[in-house]
Amino acid sequence: MANLSKTRNQFNPAAVNMLTIDEASEGQRVDNFLAKILKGVPKSHVYRILRSGEVRVNSKRVDASAKLNLGDQVRVPPVRMTQPQAESVTRPVTSKFDGAVIFEDEALLVIDKPAGFAVHGGSGVSRGVIEQLRLERPHAKFLELVHRLDRETSGVLLLAKKRSALVNLHDAIRNNQTDKRYLVLVHGQWKDQKRRVKLPLHKFVLSSGERRVAVQDDGQNSETIFYLRQSLGEFTLLEAQLVTGRTHQLRVQLSHLGFPIAGDDKYGDFALNKSLQKQGLKRMFLHSAETNLHHPISGEKLKLIASLPKELNKFIEVLNAESGHG
Repeated sequence: MANLSKTRNQFNPAAVNMLTIDEASEGQRVDNFLAKILKGVPKSHVYRILRSGEVRVNSKRVDASAKLNLGDQVRVPPVRMTQPQAESVTRPVTSKFDGAVIFEDEALLVIDKPAGFAVHGGSGVSRGVIEQLRLERPHAKFLELVHRLDRETSGVLLLAKKRSALVNLHDAIRNNQTDKRYLVLVHGQWKDQKRRVKLPLHKFVLSSGERRVAVQDDGQNSETIFYLRQSLGEFTLLEAQLVTGRTHQLRVQLSHLGFPIAGDDKYGDFALNKSLQKQGLKRMFLHSAETNLHHPISGEKLKLIASLPKELNKFIEVLNAESGHG
């Protein structure tokens, strides 16, 4: 009997496989479980073998939405898979993020994501952070993103190494039991020491397929508490504490308020961004600096900190010098 703790190379697609559900797959929908182990098999075929009854859980037919339990026996029929899959796992992979690890144990991996890396592949990106880390860690039974960061945003990024950790972290985020702080440089002279901002955000897709967000009455509620950290002439450094975590929340809120984020190529001031590039700012000034939470398994308090990257610190020095504070 095969166990899912074995690598995909030991899964035999040409034969009937009996797989035992371990902790890494506990609680997963059966269609998502099959899609994960049958890489290279079209989703239409995955659903076809489910509908036909060729897939069995504990010898019984199941529908696609059935949840798997620890110890369940899953019968997977022979399938035709594309060949390059095993090759990508065994090929040596250069590590990109080992030096960026902030915290790691058996349940949780936290990295300081560099700007310029998408968290997952798609939209012209062949490999994101999650795909890269899975390649670097071929023996990891489970590795999933807990949340997302925009491609040009740097800083604290959480990944779960156990399904139970992922579920608990999602519950904590949903119930506002995490404290996420960002450092953000905006164009404009922000006056309030502390300001709570609530705006309805509406998501839509451009004809090009690009995702966008706008302030609109029928949108989802978004809420952020902003703290003034430093006045820098025409610019202000803010600390943003997320109350909700909507797509592009900080970028859209600040742009709507007339304080666009320096270097933001979607919602910012494009002419200003060009001049800032000449001054040395070649990315968006948005950094996930600190996340406070309880460990998803032990309950221990964790304070996860990612220092402001060198290029952003350097730009602050430039502004300090220009405003006479250097």
